[in-house]
Amino acid sequence: MSRPTDIALTALAPIVWGSSYFVSTEFLPGAPPLTVAALRALPAGLLLLAVTRQLPGRDWLGRVAVLGLLNFALFWSALFIAAYRLPGGVAATLGAVQPLVVLLLAALWLGTPLRLASVLAALAGLFGVGMLILGPEARLDPVGISAALLGALSMAAGTVLSRRWQPPVPPLSFAAWQLTAGGVLLVPLALVIDPRLPQMDAAALGGLLWLGLVGGALTYWAFFRGIAKLGPAAVAGLGFLSPLSAVVLGWAVLGQGLSPLQAAGAVLVLGSVWLGQKAAAPGPKKFRTKFLGRA
Repeated sequence: MSRPTDIALTALAPIVWGSSYFVSTEFLPGAPPLTVAALRALPAGLLLLAVTRQLPGRDWLGRVAVLGLLNFALFWSALFIAAYRLPGGVAATLGAVQPLVVLLLAALWLGTPLRLASVLAALAGLFGVGMLILGPEARLDPVGISAALLGALSMAAGTVLSRRWQPPVPPLSFAAWQLTAGGVLLVPLALVIDPRLPQMDAAALGGLLWLGLVGGALTYWAFFRGIAKLGPAAVAGLGFLSPLSAVVLGWAVLGQGLSPLQAAGAVLVLGSVWLGQKAAAPGPKKFRTKFLGRA
C-alpha cells in the first residue's frame, strides 16, 4: 500500500476511538468502566488468537505482558481514574501530551531524529484539543492530573516499544497478543475495584460488540500495523483525531453545540495532523527541519 493509504487506514483507529464516549454513555450508561474495558480487550484478543492461531513464543511472553500493561491495563485504568476526578476536557487535554512524549521516547529508545516540525505539530495539536474541549468549568485535582499524565506516558511508552519490539508475525497476531495480555491484566483489577457486570440488553450488547470488535480488534490491528509501517511519531500525531471525532459525533448525533472557538480548534487539530505526517514522512531533507539529531 502507498503511504497515504497507510495513513488513512491507521487514522481509522483514533477516529473510531473517539466514538467510545458516545457508545459508553448512550448504550452502556452506568456500567463499571474497568469491567467494560476488560470485556472490550479480552474477548477481542481471544477472537483474534482463534483467527490467527499464533501464540507468542516463550521468549516473547515478558515483552507481550509489558505491552499489554502499558497499552491497555495501565492506560485504561489511568483513564478511568482521570475521568472520575477531572472534567472530560481537562483529562483529554492532558492526555494530548502523548504525541510529545512519543517524540521524546522515540528519540531516546529508537534513535529517531527529533525534528522541529514534529514538535510544532504536536504542540499545535495539543493547543487545538484544548480549544475543542477545555471549558471554563475546568478544575485541577492532583490525583486526576497525575492519572491523566500517567495514562499518556503509559500509552506513549507502549507505542514506542511496540515499534522497538517488533515480532516476526503479522500485525493481527501482534494485536491479538497485546489485547489478550491487557484483558488478562484488567480482569483482576475490575474484580477488585468494581466487579459489577453491565446490564445486558440489546443496546448494551451492541455497544460491547462495537467497543470490542470494531473499537478493539479492528482498530488495534490498524494501530499496530501503522506503528510498523509509519513509525511511532506519525501514528501518535494521528491520535489528535480522537477528541476531534468525539466532538464532531456529539455535534452531529447528539445535537451538542459547536462554538467558533471549537471550530477553530478543529481546524488547528487537522493542521497539526497534516504537519505531523509531512514531518514524519521520508523524503527531501529540506522540508524536515532539524531540531535534534540528523535529518
